[in-house]
Amino acid sequence: MIGHVSGAARAIPLVAVAHGSRDPRAATTVEELLDEVRRARPDLPVRAAYLDHSAPTLAGALSGLTEAVVLPLLLTEAYHSRVDIPGALAEVTARQPRLRVRRGTTLGPHPLLTDALERRLAEAEVPLGDPETAVVLFSAGSSDRRANATVAAIAADWAGRRGWWSVSAAYASAAEPAPEREVRRLLEAGAPRVAVSPYLLAPGYFADRTRERTLAAGAEIVADVLGPAPEVASVLLERYDQALQAGERSATA
Repeated sequence: MIGHVSGAARAIPLVAVAHGSRDPRAATTVEELLDEVRRARPDLPVRAAYLDHSAPTLAGALSGLTEAVVLPLLLTEAYHSRVDIPGALAEVTARQPRLRVRRGTTLGPHPLLTDALERRLAEAEVPLGDPETAVVLFSAGSSDRRANATVAAIAADWAGRRGWWSVSAAYASAAEPAPEREVRRLLEAGAPRVAVSPYLLAPGYFADRTRERTLAAGAEIVADVLGPAPEVASVLLERYDQALQAGERSATA
């Protein structure tokens, strides 16, 4: 599943930027994901960086490098990818003018992430495309409507790809419906059972709170977060390759 690039490309370090969390499980999960990437490409230098709460910062992760590919460990385009990461990079490159950085895109949307969601549901013993199961796909939620619309589009595409009773989007914050409200709505609408699928990279406050609330609302299953699923590692490496290729095209334009 996880491809390879040329030896010259592999020498350019990958710096993966996560949001960061006070919950230590989040940083552990990021490192587990990056270990999956390292196993796939042992000669690719890989570093983690965090926007908040965890170390190293992006400046710290880029320290000592002359070239890097910076990738957001984020599932949708929103404030962090559009503002925070470019702003942090601008500060770093102002101090290190010889540093050459290629910035890649967010992980999602990507079909492989839906495959990873299905992996987590299967691990929770939910049959793939079960017509007796309504799936609630929930994200953290964003003040950026475009990010929430992306999650809704993923749910609609997933519903079209499989034979689920339904797939609907919900948001743990900043938007409606809340996951527990959507669970109740589906049960009232006659769904035989409801499974909750977190569109989250790592465990933490939103995952824990939503698990508790949706189970209380009547959900039968709450799957695990995406975490170090091999599909996520594949997407990360694909974004790395795309960033390299975009840099090569701009250099020869």
